Amino acid sequence: MCHTSHRHPIFCILPPHVLRSIAQRGNPEQRVMATNTLAVDATLRAFRASAQTFAAAPSVDALANPGEKRRTIYTANHTQQLPGQRVRGEGDPPSGDVSVNEAYDGLGDTWDFFWNTYGRNSIDDEGLPLDATVHFGQNYNNAFWNSQQMVFGDGDGQIFNRFTVSLDVIGHELTHGVTEDEAQLAYLFQPGALNESVSDIFGSLVKQQRRHQAAKDADWLIGEGLLAPGIQGIALRSMKEPGSAYDDPILGKDPQPAHMKNFVHTYDDNGGVHINSGIPNHAFYLAATRLAGYAWEKAGRIWYETLRDARLRQNSGFKRFATLTAANAARLFGTSSVEHAVVVSAWQDVGVPVSGGSPALTP
Repeated sequence: MCHTSHRHPIFCILPPHVLRSIAQRGNPEQRVMATNTLAVDATLRAFRASAQTFAAAPSVDALANPGEKRRTIYTANHTQQLPGQRVRGEGDPPSGDVSVNEAYDGLGDTWDFFWNTYGRNSIDDEGLPLDATVHFGQNYNNAFWNSQQMVFGDGDGQIFNRFTVSLDVIGHELTHGVTEDEAQLAYLFQPGALNESVSDIFGSLVKQQRRHQAAKDADWLIGEGLLAPGIQGIALRSMKEPGSAYDDPILGKDPQPAHMKNFVHTYDDNGGVHINSGIPNHAFYLAATRLAGYAWEKAGRIWYETLRDARLRQNSGFKRFATLTAANAARLFGTSSVEHAVVVSAWQDVGVPVSGGSPALTP
């Protein structure tokens, strides 16, 4: 993550340990590109995300009607100026630039997912316009949400492809905005890993819905298509098998655990937020596949209601989040329901206890 402040972070899809591995193990050109990306990310950490210090405010000239998408795509033309030059607005025909079209479509698919599935009116549930900038920087190996808009690098072409290529990445980053609006989970240690996990979950669900895939047919990958040819890996993360997404001489080995017995204790990456997210990710995968059907209908609904639950605190860890998912499963489907039992067992199978099924929690 590129972190600006506790309350106004900038969320990057690519964790710093991957970039540092490239900077240490890549060829001279790859090392330079990774080092440059790390330098940009370090600058991002030094500033708060606001209209004055980082990005322009969203382009709003009137309140949108409920259910009305408003997308604007800009290009930075390989500079670091945001938002850049406007190249496509809502309803405009496709551009000749594939990155522009992928960003436009990805914003739309994510908007459609939250509106059609949960009745959520954009990221803030109040019709927020969705803005994105493509072609940010020179060979910039990342994509991020800065509390104002999406920003995509083109990748270096050797290790990473353009960052607009993965719909789940776009869904992941925009979901950070949903979490900011609803739960404000602190981006540190277990709350931060939950923050990352929620984004992975709904990023995957956006892709699954777009492909009309049932849980059993989904790949459960985050960053599909992002790794360039020749890189030994299939994605950035796997929810189905955390720790299996890549094993490459340059990138290193995917460090994600799938169970609490392998929880990684570290101060790196804000306390391992991109690493330990594998544990709640796997819990969701287990719940969704055991419930079968479309994952967004039952498991996704339970997790979404938990994200919106007033009892979810900024500093909540895995156990409290698990308990709340069980409580919401019971509220939605009944205490004796299959859904409730499946959610409890999914968390138990990754080593996160849900004492008594779903114990009462004080507000």
